[in-house]
Amino acid sequence: MEKIKINLNVNRLEYTLEVEPDERLLDTLRERLKLTGVKEGCSIGECGACTVILNGEAVNSCMVLTGQVDGSQVLTVEGLEVDSKLDPLQQAFIDHQAVQCGFCTPGMLMSAKALLDKNPHPNREEIKTAIEGNLCRCTGYEQIIEAIESVAGRKDCKE
Repeated sequence: MEKIKINLNVNRLEYTLEVEPDERLLDTLRERLKLTGVKEGCSIGECGACTVILNGEAVNSCMVLTGQVDGSQVLTVEGLEVDSKLDPLQQAFIDHQAVQCGFCTPGMLMSAKALLDKNPHPNREEIKTAIEGNLCRCTGYEQIIEAIESVAGRKDCKE
């Protein structure tokens, strides 16, 4: 198969890559760019562990072919920290003990970030809807929702 040349902005850095036509964005991020905060859980778009923000939308990167995202902007959990400072969401997850085993945390953070970027003042139901595609095996949903609520409405929650 002939490789596809793409340009991609990931975490505010520009990349030009040659990828296989069947290469998933998840694999490009983890294997090529070494952004291992993006987790592979179910590989069928059901668990949310691989959630990233693609052009402003939370997506399951296991369901997106890299060749489809030429010219796109991708934000991963590694891109939330800026100038060695945690994003307010990351700090809220720590403060509210919303991290247990940690496997779901990157995906939860990215779904929450996408929500707050679009709606800085979500209510509890909107928060639940935003993270409903992210599974937490440790059942830490209450702390996760509380962490997101604590950031909702703060002016420093956007980049």
